[in-house]
Amino acid sequence: VGDKVMVLARSGLWQEVVNVPASQTFLMPEGMSFEEAAALLVNYITAYMILFDFGNLRPNQSVLIHMAAGGVGTAAIQLCKTVENVTIFGTASASKHDSLKESGVAHPIDYRTMDYAEEVRKISPKGVDIVLDPLGGSDTSKAFNLLKPMGKLITYGVANLLTGQKKNLVAMAKTWWNQFSINALQLLHHNKAVCGYDLGNMDEEFELVGGVIAKLVNLYSQGKIKPKIDSVWPFDQVADAMRKMQEKKNVGKVILVPEAPKEESQKEEN
Repeated sequence: VGDKVMVLARSGLWQEVVNVPASQTFLMPEGMSFEEAAALLVNYITAYMILFDFGNLRPNQSVLIHMAAGGVGTAAIQLCKTVENVTIFGTASASKHDSLKESGVAHPIDYRTMDYAEEVRKISPKGVDIVLDPLGGSDTSKAFNLLKPMGKLITYGVANLLTGQKKNLVAMAKTWWNQFSINALQLLHHNKAVCGYDLGNMDEEFELVGGVIAKLVNLYSQGKIKPKIDSVWPFDQVADAMRKMQEKKNVGKVILVPEAPKEESQKEEN
């Protein structure tokens, strides 16, 4: 009782009081803020397991990170920096490129005005060792083709389905039609790996996920990772917070809190 904890749960966290099994709570390390704790687990567990458990990231390799300014993207960049001489390609809109360079992305690419696959090939003709794919659809095929021999593609989302505030049936149909499909024999000839990751289906893997969290807490305590908070929104502004993400204006994690941060409340009073 009284411990400050981080919580992993599939849903039901957008409320003031939350009831979860003790096995889904993890002690916050010294010096961590509640906002950082809210931003750590889902994004960093995902990025860590994709890069190290599936991707087997090693020194001198190259990684393509899509949506590099988002929550998982910023986590992945920081984790890549814990390995020696990793070259990071990151896709994001042009306004976010300076921020990405500061965080360690060697080659930011504006996916809106450029063909990111062509841009990667210009710099690295053979392609990259690891692609993190949260996009789905035809982008998964592009990712597979960008892999070097022994390269690994890890798909963990279908962001191409979300093109606005509502589900877009045309986008869904297009993504389904363009979905990537490959059989075991084709993989054999290509010398490449395709992996699928969904943290939501790890509910019973307490030891596996707990081990990853212990490593992340250690990295945080060493100052090697630090959750990047884009903005903090009270519950009554949840629509504005969601809109910011849908319009892809965030750099880092968008956080919800039950009430407006004290500083903002005081400003309004003044």
